Amino acid sequence: MSSIATPPPPRRPVFLLVGFLLACRSVAPAAEADLLSVAKIWDAAPHNAFTDLIRFRERWFCTFREGQSHASPGGVVRVIVSDDGKTWSSAAALTEPGVDLRDPKFSLTPAGRLMMVMGGSILEAGNYVGRQPRVSFSDDGRVWESPRRILASGDWLWRVTWLNGRAYGVSYQGGGGLRGVKRSASLYESADGVAWRLVTPLDLPGASETTLRFLPSGEMIALSVDMRTQPRSTRIGSSLPPYRDWSWRDVPYALGGPNFLLLPDGRWIASTRNYAAEGSSHTVMAWMNRDSIRPFLTLPSGGDTSYAGLVRQDDALWVSYYSSHEGKSAIYLARIRVPAP
Repeated sequence: MSSIATPPPPRRPVFLLVGFLLACRSVAPAAEADLLSVAKIWDAAPHNAFTDLIRFRERWFCTFREGQSHASPGGVVRVIVSDDGKTWSSAAALTEPGVDLRDPKFSLTPAGRLMMVMGGSILEAGNYVGRQPRVSFSDDGRVWESPRRILASGDWLWRVTWLNGRAYGVSYQGGGGLRGVKRSASLYESADGVAWRLVTPLDLPGASETTLRFLPSGEMIALSVDMRTQPRSTRIGSSLPPYRDWSWRDVPYALGGPNFLLLPDGRWIASTRNYAAEGSSHTVMAWMNRDSIRPFLTLPSGGDTSYAGLVRQDDALWVSYYSSHEGKSAIYLARIRVPAP
């Protein structure tokens, strides 16, 4: 049976003001981005990673995995909450005996409930032997339903995005430590986040982590990690309703933990792990379009890092991410001002 653990006492991080300017190299005309602040907001577990962020009922909620290491049995999905983005406390912890819960991702259902999808993996003797996505719902961000399985064994539904009362997500097979399973991916949709229907298989032979967003026209844009080459590359896809026919572009940029948002002015802004930055991995912000990804800001980060949550609030971009540049893998929160083009 699944269980929800008792949260530990609140933690009060030290909020670090950075305040420096970095020149941008962007798809849009050159501009400056202000890194307004960055702070470590959680490091309770030996390894804290794979974040997401949402603004819900005038509060900030951040979720991530707690574990012994990057890939270890018994991963816990932690949810923390803050009124101001500075002082954080634990709201909930989702667990499932014998299962490594990881990569939690928030969304908001049409009924106004918080929804979280996450991976559920099983390890034996240090090797992944099975997995299946889970979903959980909450009315307040603190009390969550026990995670329940969705889709099929071997799937990994990595992120969900809603449009017109329907949830959409790309689930991939293969990879993720599983052996002997060919990589593939398919687009699914759901009216309730529990029962999913296949929309179409996707031309993603190197399928891995994929984020979907929608243009105002209803066109769907996909940002997907391509594992066919090392270092990794990228595929950016687009499709019009009913989302069965896709156009893909190969982009020679190595992604890790990809996420992106559409700004009100029409620009696309992404966050990812940059494997080539200064000879090490870093979390970067990047301009994105249908043909390219171009970093413009490197966040304080290094080593085991990335998997950002993105929220635009009060003319600033709020970014949760994890990093091990200060030794222990911990959760950080940055605020960035991105001027108009």
